[in-house]
Amino acid sequence: MTRKLWFLTVLFVALLTLGARTTSAQAVDARKALEAAAKAMGTTNLKSIQFTAEGFLSKVGEQYDLTTDWPHFDVTEYTRTIDFDAKYMRLDYNQKQGNYSTNGYPPVPEVHVTNILSGNFAWDMKGETPVPFTRLYLDGMPYGDLRQLEMVLTPHGFLKAALAATDATAIRQPIVGPSDFGLSMFGQWVTIVSFLYGKYRVNGTINDKNLVEFTGTWIANPVYGDMPYEMRYTQYKDYNGVMFPGLIHVHQGDPRINTAENYFQVYIKDVQPNVVVNKIPVPEVVRTARLDPVKVDTQKLADHVWLLGGGPMNSVLVEFKDFVAVVEAPQNEARSLAVMEEVHKLVPGKMIRYVVNTNHHMSYAGGLRTYFSQGTTVVTHQSNRDYYVGILFSPFPRTVDPDRMTIFNPMYMISRRPPPIETVGGTTMIGKYVVSDDERQMQIWHVQDMAYEVGETYLKIPGPSLARGNHSADMLMAYLPKEKILINADLYVPPEPSAKPTPPTAGMRTLYLNMKKLELDVAQHVSIVGQRVGSNDEFVKLVGNAQ
Repeated sequence: MTRKLWFLTVLFVALLTLGARTTSAQAVDARKALEAAAKAMGTTNLKSIQFTAEGFLSKVGEQYDLTTDWPHFDVTEYTRTIDFDAKYMRLDYNQKQGNYSTNGYPPVPEVHVTNILSGNFAWDMKGETPVPFTRLYLDGMPYGDLRQLEMVLTPHGFLKAALAATDATAIRQPIVGPSDFGLSMFGQWVTIVSFLYGKYRVNGTINDKNLVEFTGTWIANPVYGDMPYEMRYTQYKDYNGVMFPGLIHVHQGDPRINTAENYFQVYIKDVQPNVVVNKIPVPEVVRTARLDPVKVDTQKLADHVWLLGGGPMNSVLVEFKDFVAVVEAPQNEARSLAVMEEVHKLVPGKMIRYVVNTNHHMSYAGGLRTYFSQGTTVVTHQSNRDYYVGILFSPFPRTVDPDRMTIFNPMYMISRRPPPIETVGGTTMIGKYVVSDDERQMQIWHVQDMAYEVGETYLKIPGPSLARGNHSADMLMAYLPKEKILINADLYVPPEPSAKPTPPTAGMRTLYLNMKKLELDVAQHVSIVGQRVGSNDEFVKLVGNAQ
């Protein structure tokens, strides 16, 4: 019995060991895996490629609320051309709004879009005119870096870059359970290859047919930190010996933080390997282009109230007796640091006790962490509280572009419980948040979607629909009753005096109806975008008669 038990025990352990070797991740030779995939996909002799498609693109960072996706719009005649050796890539497409919601914004203009990468240089074309970039992508990373990564993340671009890398490593493992978009699942084996492309970690998954089905990296984003950027490739077909996917589905975002992640999706119509690529030389205006410097131009609006402009987006400083408040922390940390420095020059000795966030869109929330890290209280809509706790209070990885809180963590954050976030609650207009002392008051109101209240469903009202005319479900506005100043984001930008009158937008009409409902006595309109302050008489003339 003892001998038999010993034999069975040894057999059981051997089977367990064999199972462990065959059902868990195993290190493999990355180069052999890449060469096998390159052979199967026809990458070895591929110098260039062009493919056409149609589908949708999205406005990343501009979802209506935290339960919906990035806003989509249609693209047709989508043509991407790549010369791998020259590191040259051109993308052309026609865009239109299609049947997707506008979220209260004007429809996407029906135009032809061209963007180009040549080596380290990236630019767009407007007709025959090159348009250089003077602002970072989502205020986080250079467009040149972005487009180089986009070329590397293509199926064949990934294989070429990985084979050229000196640090590529790989593992082989089964995918347990289900997947989506036709990716490997239910025990199918994949090889995952990882390498560095400059400072960016790039990973790619090769399936059991030696086809690249998934590539991904992380890009710098002021809100998310290291934001995932991944491409999924399925429905492969053979094009004259070159394998290419029939469906490309792309993510930018992180569903652990926020539902929105679907950046674009296109169905492939045609693929042409080894085409002759007519490359545009890098224009001089692109070679000499530089990012706009971070500067703050100050404009006094009233006693103790200043507009802090000088960039593509503004903040507003309001001084109280013992402290100050800032309305909006847009773009990124560099912008917030510049605004903070200007605040302390204008009002020395007073701490920034509050920063008001009008909405969760990336361009408006990009600088919040800088204020939050020093203990400034963030005032936002209640629907954003958990979202902001997750991205402001939690040390998510920020390896590509570390900010102050990452470098100098913990900065005593562990002792700040609950997190310094105050909220304006509810989905209706009832209630407000007030920042005040015995000298002045600032009211923070939730901007209501007015479509239902005015009976738009039942009445024929001229002009664009008011549905989602507030542009985001969490939209707030700040009102200073003593100074009669109303501060808004996106809804109304006072036009230049020389501008031709245009029909009122859904945002303008929504702002007007909210003002009427709350009986706000407004003299000046200040926008977070645009440099001009407008009068209420001008605003009412533009929009009031349409109501």
